[in-house]
Amino acid sequence: MANSDDHIIRIKGLVNRFGEQTVHDGLDLDVRRGEILGVVGGSGTGKSVLMRSIIGLQTPEAGEVEVFGEPTLGRDETETLDIRRRWGVLFQGGALFSTLTVAENVQVPLREFYPDLDLALLDEIASYKVVMTGLPADAGPKYPAELSGGMRKRAGLARALALDPELLFLDEPTAGLDPIGAAAFDQLTQGLQRTLGLTVFLITHDLDTLYAICDRVAVLADKKVIAVGTIPELLATDHPWIQEYFNGPRGRAAVDAQQKAGDKMDGQARSADADAAAHPTEVARTVEGQRTQGTLADNAARGAPADDPTRTLERTDAARTTGTK
Repeated sequence: MANSDDHIIRIKGLVNRFGEQTVHDGLDLDVRRGEILGVVGGSGTGKSVLMRSIIGLQTPEAGEVEVFGEPTLGRDETETLDIRRRWGVLFQGGALFSTLTVAENVQVPLREFYPDLDLALLDEIASYKVVMTGLPADAGPKYPAELSGGMRKRAGLARALALDPELLFLDEPTAGLDPIGAAAFDQLTQGLQRTLGLTVFLITHDLDTLYAICDRVAVLADKKVIAVGTIPELLATDHPWIQEYFNGPRGRAAVDAQQKAGDKMDGQARSADADAAAHPTEVARTVEGQRTQGTLADNAARGAPADDPTRTLERTDAARTTGTK
């Protein structure tokens, strides 16, 4: 859980207009380091515009935006280079380049920020990121048109993670996925966030996602962020949109689904504890076997020797050192 005194994004008085249409008018929002913040709101409330304002793809008419403690508005692109390499973005639908393979798509930010990396190392890093996001090792040479919708989302996520960012932006990552695929992507997101220590800015309409993985939720309405908090805290507010959204039929269904999932996980945990107590040696051997198989699979995907699972990471770190000199 995030430290409430440590904010990775601060937004104050943000104003965005398109012609005579005002999308944001005095919007304020803080994002805490290490949290998964869900961002919700009705259609036209400017969720994606907010994200684009933070990452520099939209120039607001007024307001302040700070990322990693540094102001980002009104600065030259070269001045924000060090900030931009610390975040990754998954746009709606994956936004892959159709004429590039999956591996080449993953390499795009690497080529932009580290143009001197050799091709072999680019291929190796791309292979590692592909496997990290749950894609098969042979997905790298494929083109986006050869992938399913869920695989394209994962390929886009692999590209977003190419530079090992601290901050990850996800714009409707589960849109268009079936419930099983959406739940799998949620689990992947939460697992990566915990493993890599990411802060995640997550735009979504998916109530299951909000209940399953979000630490807090920011609600956009009336051209502002009208509330930020945990779901129980939001449910305690009396704003009609919040009540309709979270207490409507879909909201109640999401609550029921999470309760059932929690009961199932509790049952599995109790069963695993009982098995471990009854057969400690066998369980330990099984766990170690799974770890070994996972290492071998990763090494095979990366092209690294089976007896040297750290080679890829060492070479990647060395490349970063070279690239930043």
